[in-house]
Amino acid sequence: MQTSFSESPFRQANGRPLVCVTSGDDPVENTRSALASFDLARTRGKRVLLKPNAGRLASPGEGITTDPRVVAAAIDAFSEAGAIVSVGESPITGVKALDALQATGIAAVAGERGCPVIDLDKRPAVKVEVPSGRAMRTFKVCAEVLEHDVVVSIPVMKVHMHTGVTLAVKNMKGCLWRRSKVDLHMLPPVEGVDEKPLDIAIADMACVLRPHLSIIDGTVGMEGLGPSAGTPKPLGVVVVGDDAFAADAVACRLMGTDAENVPHLRMGAERGCGTIDLKAIDVTPASWEEQAGDFERAPENLSIEFPRIRIHDKNSCSACQSTVLLFLRRYAETLFDYYPDAEQIDIAIGKSHEDVPPGTLCIGVCTAAHQDRGTYVSGCPPVGSAILKAIQRANKAR
Repeated sequence: MQTSFSESPFRQANGRPLVCVTSGDDPVENTRSALASFDLARTRGKRVLLKPNAGRLASPGEGITTDPRVVAAAIDAFSEAGAIVSVGESPITGVKALDALQATGIAAVAGERGCPVIDLDKRPAVKVEVPSGRAMRTFKVCAEVLEHDVVVSIPVMKVHMHTGVTLAVKNMKGCLWRRSKVDLHMLPPVEGVDEKPLDIAIADMACVLRPHLSIIDGTVGMEGLGPSAGTPKPLGVVVVGDDAFAADAVACRLMGTDAENVPHLRMGAERGCGTIDLKAIDVTPASWEEQAGDFERAPENLSIEFPRIRIHDKNSCSACQSTVLLFLRRYAETLFDYYPDAEQIDIAIGKSHEDVPPGTLCIGVCTAAHQDRGTYVSGCPPVGSAILKAIQRANKAR
């Protein structure tokens, strides 16, 4: 079993990264057309793992997860080239991989093609060392990932509230085993480095988990409060590259930003993990920048503000923040029906609370230490319906 990835078999003879951008109304045609620029015959007889973004229970077209039509086109293209193709995912904690692949429509298109879908969390993890790691010295990697000859990252094009963007490089976080993904959000500051520990950890991850090919789905992306609470952004593009950093750099420009402004991409490139200098990348067609559409950035300081509701947030991750935001968008107006005597509702998320006010709604396993202070909802993160049920149970018990 390999413990790190080999160089991409798709690289050009001149050594320069190649990125192809296609656009149009048909994501299948866009994907097939972009992939035609790469010699997929090099995967004949090899095991190819397609790693989409299917980390959440979301429906197709919401901009949260990879469009199943893009995955279908990739399955077809690699299968026709003679590869042995599988689709796999390790979703956010609290979500089962096969449930997420089903909800996103990806399991259906794979099933139609006889392509196996893999719960990457099912087997024990493999510990992979990062000799040059700065925030992380080891990662728990899903075993199936390391057993495939070729790994293809197929993210959806999204803004991310903590990392700027989430594209091909960060999508590989879904190759980390089970709850170990959460560890990247709970790191202390790294001495001598001003960047956030999360960004440093993703750059560490890219030192050992770089996909051999990247297919970035920009059919419907997400802007604003990504990765799951933002606004769908139709763009109608697909970006394919043999260097994940180069593909991400092109996608960043299409989103109206530059890879140099994305810390994990800049740091990873500085460490030799890939290329983000557009002048050093062969991008086709020459008119590719005409497809750009400015994506609304996430606010620098996320503020979840609702009348008479106070959020206590100490070192929470984006999954928990998104869950609380979406929950309050839906239920804030009726929440006080369960707290008729309360002037204010306190909600706590995150791991670093020394204490919380009495009666606090403590959401997620990170707040478990304070569950005796009010109403506790387990999960990492819990879904909105579970939060509501916990509130309803607590209300009946009063």
